[in-house]
Amino acid sequence: MSTLDVTHLRLGTRASRLATTQSGFVARRLTELLEHPVELVHVRTAGDADRTTSLSQLGGTGVFVAALREALLDERCDVAVHSLKDLPTAQPAGLTFVTPEREDPRDALCARDGLTLETLPRNGRVGTGSPRRAAQLQAARPDLEIVDIRGNVETRLARALGEEADLDAVVLAFAGLSRLDRTEVVSEVLDPSVVAPAPGQGALAVEARAVDLADGALAQAFAALDHRPTRLAVTAERGVLARLEAGCSAPIGAHARLEDGELVMSAVVGRVDGAEQLTHTARVAVGPDLSDADADTAARALGVRVAERLLADGAARLAPLTAAPPSRGDTDRTLTGTDDPEVP
Repeated sequence: MSTLDVTHLRLGTRASRLATTQSGFVARRLTELLEHPVELVHVRTAGDADRTTSLSQLGGTGVFVAALREALLDERCDVAVHSLKDLPTAQPAGLTFVTPEREDPRDALCARDGLTLETLPRNGRVGTGSPRRAAQLQAARPDLEIVDIRGNVETRLARALGEEADLDAVVLAFAGLSRLDRTEVVSEVLDPSVVAPAPGQGALAVEARAVDLADGALAQAFAALDHRPTRLAVTAERGVLARLEAGCSAPIGAHARLEDGELVMSAVVGRVDGAEQLTHTARVAVGPDLSDADADTAARALGVRVAERLLADGAARLAPLTAAPPSRGDTDRTLTGTDDPEVP
């Protein structure tokens, strides 16, 4: 039985500007729903402690999530907000999350002089810390030089748009730029058929202890926060990730969306150098006649089906995948779609 006092809820967040902006949005919504103030509590994660090492070298699985989850389980905060793509596909016992409505999941090219991917100069230099983005950019433009970068949004933008810029462009998630009110720097929003986003990109996960969501005011607030189309889309995308056993170092992109009562799912697996990639698209009916549980099951199965087709076509030959059999189930999965996260 929950003993949570919702009159002064503590919301755990990473300390980066983007993280606190995202968490501030959730805090304001919870304040409206609960009619009580929500306090932001900054939690430092392992990924925040190192601003220069590439994510693959840090060991990306859960590197931006574990500390927040520990704070929840230790009752140092009551709710935590994550970028959904940071969440490992295994859900720990005792915690539950919901997904508010997703921002635009696409990637954005931020280039000098308003250049697009097509008009970037030959041998142009493009910055990203994401193997997924790097592989797909190289597939589209093999001549480009991809430069590994990390840092917060403004630090990255300065590499292409600042007075001492040393790059022709950087690629960032459009959702983050939108939440920071910085979309004016975008020179092109990249179509998912060219650069497929990371599984879960653009979505947030609002997480709490399961015992506190059994009933009561917080349970009602979480139900109001959850957005069914977003939940189904990211469930399918994470299904691909779990089946392929692909983490942040594998160039995997996935994009699901609802179209006329059907969930349409596309995914891509490529070589890191962009020399070869595989894509597959499938769909499943998830109309309003389906219960939430049945729709979630159908969405997850769709992701697994797309992953199976990619494996049958040779995906494991192109990327570092474990591709364990689906019978293991999500509880054994520890993979995450994290790539190119912002640090303070």
